[in-house]
Amino acid sequence: MNYKVKDLSLAASGRMKIEWAESHMPVMMALREKYSQTQPLKGQRITGCLHVTKETAVLVETLRAAGAEVSWSGCNPLSTQDEIAAALAAAGISIYAWHGMNVEEFYWCIERTLDFKPTLTLDDGADLIMTLHTKRQDLISGVIGGTEETTTGVHRLRAMAADGALKYPVIAVNDAETKWDFDNVYGTGQSSIDGIIRATSVLLASKNFVVAGYGHCGRGCALRASGMGSTVIATEVNPIQAIKATLEGFRVMKMDEAAEIGDVFITATGMKDVIVKRHFEKMKDGAIVCNTGHYDVEINIGDLEALSESKRTIRPSCEEYILKNGRRIYLLAQGRLVNLAAAEGHPSEVMDMSFANQFLSQIRLVNEGQGMEKKVYDIPEAQDQEIAGIKLATMGISIDQLTAEQIAYASDYMAGT
Repeated sequence: MNYKVKDLSLAASGRMKIEWAESHMPVMMALREKYSQTQPLKGQRITGCLHVTKETAVLVETLRAAGAEVSWSGCNPLSTQDEIAAALAAAGISIYAWHGMNVEEFYWCIERTLDFKPTLTLDDGADLIMTLHTKRQDLISGVIGGTEETTTGVHRLRAMAADGALKYPVIAVNDAETKWDFDNVYGTGQSSIDGIIRATSVLLASKNFVVAGYGHCGRGCALRASGMGSTVIATEVNPIQAIKATLEGFRVMKMDEAAEIGDVFITATGMKDVIVKRHFEKMKDGAIVCNTGHYDVEINIGDLEALSESKRTIRPSCEEYILKNGRRIYLLAQGRLVNLAAAEGHPSEVMDMSFANQFLSQIRLVNEGQGMEKKVYDIPEAQDQEIAGIKLATMGISIDQLTAEQIAYASDYMAGT
């Protein structure tokens, strides 16, 4: 078999969810219709490592419709939706992914997709690229280039490029305006709140909601928590981001202060040890702690376990830790991405633009990759504009156009008062 999933009998229910996503991803469906005719990816083998959700399935099947062979794994041990993995396997996709795998199994799945000998890679978090660069270097010469979906992965890859360690060009899909100004803000905000509510069923109105990190993802969480009636507190290390949070109406303080008054905590920084022992020691009885960053390092779970005398799974995706001082702390989704481990991930509508960038970037690599340097590239502004224009059209929205005179004025540096 060219797949390993939890239960192939889930394929029918997974297919219905994929069809639901297709009906809410008009940009991707328009691209599928267009490029299924010309098949620009014919002859390419794409290895992907990205959350196995219904939206990802739309991307995978669009890549295949454009001519590519595809092999896939999940990019997080708890983010795979088993019915979606089953549906893809039943459709003939080479896929290795299931919910609840351990770390060893996670990398085993990545290695199986690399047995496919890819010509292109598609990553979320850079674990695929790192595995290729460390364990499967013999395959690198056959790779034209790759794409990266998320902030954490882009940071890793830029560090690799700066160190001269990156062996092929990678396009930073995350840094496209039609990705991080929408997916990261509105997608992360809504899906993270969804995960918290599914895991706890608590009322967010009246709660002190602490957001660690006021970047795009943190801002999205703050906006949605505020909309649910929470008092939002932001913690930051970047003074500019702290000013933004303040001017947008949120309280800003150090985590040491917030730990004493917070009811719900969510980390969105990409940094390790954001919540550690001294913070847990200050938290009130019943505090809820979760993470929406890519890796499970932001909350120091080892510190929490050392402070605890017992723990139990009290609800799905919700573990109750009873500290030695008698207080209870609730950790959601084992400290992994709460929006994917405890919910379904981002809504289809916002992933429509993100995955359109992935798809078009893969085509760009086929056309231009051989002449690109071994570094991280941004999405061209023209592609951003094209995707935004298609999205507006599918929403039935039209906008003004500059006249020839206005275009000339915009570049006329002699024009003044």
